[in-house]
Amino acid sequence: MLVLVLGSALLTSCKPKDSSDAAIGDAEKAYVAPGKYDEFYNFVSGGFSGQLSVYGLPSGRLFRVIPVFSVDPEKGWGYSEETKPMLNTSHGFVPWDDLHHTEMSQTNGEVDGRWVFGNANNTPRIARIDLKTFKTAEIIELPNSGGNHSSPFITENTEYVVAGTRFSVPADYSDGDVPINTYKQNFKGHISFVKVGKEGEMDLAFQIVTPGVNFDLSHAGKGKSHGWFFFSCYNTEQANTLLEVNASQKDKDFIMAVNWKKAEEYIKAGKGKKQAVKYVHNKWNEKTHSATSETKTEVLVLDAAALKDICYMIPCPKSPHGCDVDPSGEYIVGSGKLAALIPVFSFGKLMGAIKDKKFDGDYGGINVVKYEAALHGEVQKPGLGPLHTEFDGKGNAYTTFFVSSEVVKWDIKSLKVLDRVPTYYSVGHLCIPGGDSKKPFGKYLVAYNKITKDRYLPTGPELAQSAQIFDISGDKMKLILDFPTIGEPHYAQAAPADLIRNNGQLKFYKIGDNNHPFAAKGEKESKVTRQGNQVHVYMTSIRSHFGPDNIEGIKMGDEVYFHVTNLEQDWDVPHGFGIKGANTAELLIMPGETATLKWTPDRVGILPFYCTDFCSALHQEMQGYIRVSPAGSNVPLSFSLGTNLPAATK
Repeated sequence: MLVLVLGSALLTSCKPKDSSDAAIGDAEKAYVAPGKYDEFYNFVSGGFSGQLSVYGLPSGRLFRVIPVFSVDPEKGWGYSEETKPMLNTSHGFVPWDDLHHTEMSQTNGEVDGRWVFGNANNTPRIARIDLKTFKTAEIIELPNSGGNHSSPFITENTEYVVAGTRFSVPADYSDGDVPINTYKQNFKGHISFVKVGKEGEMDLAFQIVTPGVNFDLSHAGKGKSHGWFFFSCYNTEQANTLLEVNASQKDKDFIMAVNWKKAEEYIKAGKGKKQAVKYVHNKWNEKTHSATSETKTEVLVLDAAALKDICYMIPCPKSPHGCDVDPSGEYIVGSGKLAALIPVFSFGKLMGAIKDKKFDGDYGGINVVKYEAALHGEVQKPGLGPLHTEFDGKGNAYTTFFVSSEVVKWDIKSLKVLDRVPTYYSVGHLCIPGGDSKKPFGKYLVAYNKITKDRYLPTGPELAQSAQIFDISGDKMKLILDFPTIGEPHYAQAAPADLIRNNGQLKFYKIGDNNHPFAAKGEKESKVTRQGNQVHVYMTSIRSHFGPDNIEGIKMGDEVYFHVTNLEQDWDVPHGFGIKGANTAELLIMPGETATLKWTPDRVGILPFYCTDFCSALHQEMQGYIRVSPAGSNVPLSFSLGTNLPAATK
């Protein structure tokens, strides 16, 4: 008995403070019974994986990983001939990137469930994911950018997706062959405004050239501040080496306020200058099941230093990361990573300060608003390392603290701290469903953690990335669930499941609407043709065979294109296709879809192909053979289905 008591006391003393928050009664709130649906879809960035993951809330169950900026052998993304153009850039085919942030489309400042946008941090791009198909529909590259961390953020009617460069660099339209230590003279920042059409189509409308700072995070104004955008800026010292020291010298950096409505006026007045650049725009076509890639060669640029009323600098305690706007559009929250307070700015006071010209000089030709003139107030001693803030729609803000590993709840108007809970460990971003919109749903908060030691079974040197769900429906935050995520989670957004699943989600592609140039819409259309050394196989797949399933007359030196059409017209009956020796990946073909695998045989002989995705009780029997003969062979090109060919003699 004594041993049991002492052991219990030891375990209790080793637990982090408030770890009892995940008591059984609270954990029940995260339980979703078998056959029941989650309340929310949660769209989480994959960080260095380059992909977007979809989880259910409150269960934390992983539903899907959507390939975006990195090749994905599971779905053939970047391997099939149709999807390869989606990963084109001005640098060529780039099979990887670093997806940091997600942003859901909005109408009237409210989440509408149409699209999710994601950013490529490494080779700067913005992607649009269509929530009718949960598939990447479009990717546009951003010129004049040396990093796309500060992206993608949207205006309240999804008029624009906006991005700021993380690393200021010499502009693409200038001479970039300059000494690195001429940073202050030659390096510039660019903010990109990507126009979004009614069907989601993106177009790089214009860019604003700024002094050479590093832009971090951003949010658009809403309501009374609609027409404005706010960016956190660091490295205002304009250092080019050892930034951990040299970019942390000043007590304050800036939040840049951008009047994008005024910028539109200048564009219409002809104040923009066309600059020669090179960037790539990739689009997916649901009718042809194929992507196209277009190279563009110019962009319209406005100069913030010359046009004095489109950009203003607001001093912000140093090295700010987050920059968040409350649901009313009145309060702008800065998060200085190295500050021991949270500054909150007032949009009304900012407008008054600009009108009355309460400036404290300029920075690179941009007026600097006096700190106190725009300040609503400061949250005092909230924690260490404030990063990111979201809102519950009830007048409360929630901020993550990376250093002190906690989430803190505070009142937006009074600036009083109301509650705090620990996280495990080193939390980065957080997500409240609809938390950056006019109408947050405010039931759950998810914290995304960089480090997870002691939370799960160990997996060698690399530990699981993690998220934690808190119930915020009451006065106090309550931890209800931990769940691991694909790495590395940065920002995430969430929306009610009914808003998305009842918004015209596609269940299968209609065969009659399939306009793929190599589609075989029935087994009678399956065939094999030769054009020089290119062989095109018009193949069908249906439970449980391929048509054709025997092919001869392929020769060494041929390039073989398998165009596989899934004839199924039933929900959730995909077929796969793989062949021995392929140096790409499998195909995963949805019902009614056509996809193409390019295969170059490397040896003479018989090679099998098969369905890679379980489709029926006779899945194992869904296979075929292809015969490869030497170059110059006289074996005729032939194909068959259901016919055992007579024995041939050599």
